[in-house]
Amino acid sequence: MAFSELLDQVGGLGRFQVLQMVALVVPIIWLTTQSMMENFSAAVPSHRCWVPLLDNGTAQAGVPGALDPKDLLTVSIPPGPNREPHQCRRFRQPQWQLLDPNATAANWSEAATEPCVDGWVYDRSTFTSTIVAKWDLVCDSHALKPMAQSIYLSGILVGAAVFGQASDRFGRRLVLTLNYLQMAMAVMEWTSTRARALAMTLNSLGFSFGQVLMAMVAYGVRDWALLQLVVSAPFFLCFVYSWWLAESARWLLITGKLERGLRELQKVAAINGKRAVRDTLTTEVLVSAMQEELSAGQATASPGALLCTPGLGLRTCVSTLCWFAFGFTFYGLALDLQTLGSDIFLLQVLIGVVDIPAKIGTLLLLSRLGRRPTQAASLVLAGLCILTNTLVPQDMGALRSALAVLGLSGLGAAFTCVSIYTGELFPTVLRMTAVGLGQMAARAGAILGPLVRLLGAYGRSLPLLVYGAVPVLSGLAALLLPETGSLPLPDTIQDVQNQAVKKATHRPPGHTVLKSTHF
Repeated sequence: MAFSELLDQVGGLGRFQVLQMVALVVPIIWLTTQSMMENFSAAVPSHRCWVPLLDNGTAQAGVPGALDPKDLLTVSIPPGPNREPHQCRRFRQPQWQLLDPNATAANWSEAATEPCVDGWVYDRSTFTSTIVAKWDLVCDSHALKPMAQSIYLSGILVGAAVFGQASDRFGRRLVLTLNYLQMAMAVMEWTSTRARALAMTLNSLGFSFGQVLMAMVAYGVRDWALLQLVVSAPFFLCFVYSWWLAESARWLLITGKLERGLRELQKVAAINGKRAVRDTLTTEVLVSAMQEELSAGQATASPGALLCTPGLGLRTCVSTLCWFAFGFTFYGLALDLQTLGSDIFLLQVLIGVVDIPAKIGTLLLLSRLGRRPTQAASLVLAGLCILTNTLVPQDMGALRSALAVLGLSGLGAAFTCVSIYTGELFPTVLRMTAVGLGQMAARAGAILGPLVRLLGAYGRSLPLLVYGAVPVLSGLAALLLPETGSLPLPDTIQDVQNQAVKKATHRPPGHTVLKSTHF
């Protein structure tokens, strides 16, 4: 009898798992608001150069007092590429000749303009304050905005690098208290085989609801500093109740902490109404039931085993590539909603709403088609939607927005799949290290994603080509992974190798093995 059978006895899908799931999904929802907040706290408002003629509040010498502000704007700010007032240049001197009805663009030259040496004036009708307006991250400093996004995501990369291995060494609950996103995978270890995809899908839906919540909160709070406070305060409550969460009994038993593992199993049995089972669970029962796993689990499993162990190296490389593709393309697009349309509040809601049926559909496909084809299809389809946008004219904004939302929902489906798939590909002794490595790759992709937008200076479609190509290639690589649907979670490296052997020996009927012949 293995751990999966012990879990079935104490309840693999009962009241305990529901409470555990709710306790984990709530902070994930709020954590998503942190990731998506830069769409609003770092929104780029309409802006123009500050000019004395318009903005110093006093009448200027030689300026007719009855002039309309629109006329003053005309003589002070040159037209930009879209014929609106230029956002980054102003006239050195008022160009009064432009008020002549017969005036044309030839009436002034580029030499008559200069940069915004006195700062900018921002439109505050949508946002009262953003970090872009506060620190003037526009014009020659516009590249600092994606750099700021990358620096923020670099902090998450450090967390993914540290906490994945730490949770394999010190336990899930302790690290969960410090880092919710990294440890949400522990839900899988408390859920029966038949329900683990459902558990991880519900966990993934927390991100979808979080995107909708972000739009709602940002719509009501238009100041970036206050918005940061509102989305951060709920984590104090999450920190308090996190101490109730159960440690992974699977991890405790595999790492030799039998007494603690026994207490956790007894607690779960009591919460799930299996009191008779709780009374029969003893240390001797655990040792007898998991003798093989316990003896194998005592062997040292270093992070290097992910690459050096036969059967794990390919899994590690491909799953890491899938994580990277998600982070790279999703954050590259989702943190730049202003390029997709004018109403970023509505776009943010649409991304979250469309994400929900996409992930529910993914759950159905995982059980019908399997993990491997679903992972490949979600990435490839997302990439194709993004690549198609390179062929759509700029003036077809609704179609471009629809394709972008579909592409992002495909990436959400890919995230659901890779979260489930990674947990099933690796043994318990290395599972969270593998997940941590995957999340490191996702965060590395997220760091690079915003910077790719700078390629737009060399070609408007170039960023989209890059964003689309990466998930397509990663999806094709996912076809190299083994199928894990309906298989029990492996606890040890030996379990992974045994699964590979069984797959090789249990061939479908009619399969012919070609033996090499030596002449």
